[in-house]
Amino acid sequence: MFFGGDLPRFVPRSTPGGEVQYTLGRRASIKDAIEALGVPHTEIGSLTLNGQWTGFEALLRPGDRVLVLPPLPPVDVSAASVLHPVPAAGLRFLVDVNVAKLARMLRMLGFDALDDPDADDGALAARAAVEQRVVLSKDGGLLKRRSVVWARYLRADHPGEQLREVVRFFGLSRYSTPFSRCLRCNEPLVPVAKADIVHRLLPKTKRYYQDFSRCPRCDRLYWRGSHHAHMQRWLQELCEEPCFGARGRLFSGSTTFSGNSAIAAKTR
Repeated sequence: MFFGGDLPRFVPRSTPGGEVQYTLGRRASIKDAIEALGVPHTEIGSLTLNGQWTGFEALLRPGDRVLVLPPLPPVDVSAASVLHPVPAAGLRFLVDVNVAKLARMLRMLGFDALDDPDADDGALAARAAVEQRVVLSKDGGLLKRRSVVWARYLRADHPGEQLREVVRFFGLSRYSTPFSRCLRCNEPLVPVAKADIVHRLLPKTKRYYQDFSRCPRCDRLYWRGSHHAHMQRWLQELCEEPCFGARGRLFSGSTTFSGNSAIAAKTR
């Protein structure tokens, strides 16, 4: 078996060129063999068996030669492939507790990102399957579960670098709608008239800001606070290419936002 890209990191006994000999002790599929060597099936972009494209369920025989390659970014989970004949419904994430800070960061970019710190691996895998969510984790055991179809084993350790990795790997800058979700609840924000919530605003907020949004679940209020420009610059640097916000506007330091794309602040 030959592992390309950065996949040898999962296979401690591979050669510097990514080659490893696998001894068939029983009837085994390619998926069984690859995961026995340490590589979660979610980290594989393509497989060839004796020079022919193949899927995870192909059975191995003595003398077979298998080439295992990682996906090529940006990965489109909505596109069918040999390994994923049924595409995902869209870019919706399920964030494991070991990379928990990613959930809030992805919501800041406008993506549906759930987290459930109390759920075990079985519950996370089941939810990912039912809701067709992309799992983000540093737990190889979770990603080897058959019910987990789309996922990313994060290579980076720092939350900011993890977010950059996810943005690049899935090409998220094309779909970003910054500041359109509640950072706490993950719910899409809805515009709210200032007159309807003016009694909840502090004097300076009431005086200087006109456009507001509200979370329909937790009732948290959002608007363009003084830190809005700083957050815009940070997100722009993160994407390293133009990010498009709500209504197709280019997301940059000079862009103004209104309605459901305002940055968060809250007054009770």
